[in-house]
Amino acid sequence: MAKTAKKAVKKAAKKTATKASKPAPKKAAKKTAKKASPKKSARKPNAAFMAPLNVSSALGEVVGTKAIPRTEITKKIWEYIKKNNLQDKKNRRMINADAKLKVIFGKDQISMFELPKVLNNHIK
Repeated sequence: MAKTAKKAVKKAAKKTATKASKPAPKKAAKKTAKKASPKKSARKPNAAFMAPLNVSSALGEVVGTKAIPRTEITKKIWEYIKKNNLQDKKNRRMINADAKLKVIFGKDQISMFELPKVLNNHIK
């Protein structure tokens, strides 16, 4: 009985030693294969965002009267805000209105999160 007990202990020790020392090569190979695969296709922009929209006369004074997409309107408004230093100094989320923007905003100051909603009222 002593011989069979010693053999069982040796076999168990060999199994745990080999399991601990072997890395998992299959998982590593899968990760490298995913990184190496080329991108299938470029993302297409949503056509709804690219549709040219007409702006009101008040908004036209800031962004121009030509029909442009909603994304470009927002970019041009932000360019105007940054060019004229209209962001609040303490709270950068707030936009202070000058004479042109006061007509669009309807008040002296709005949050940057309110901007799309306010612009939507001046886009047709």
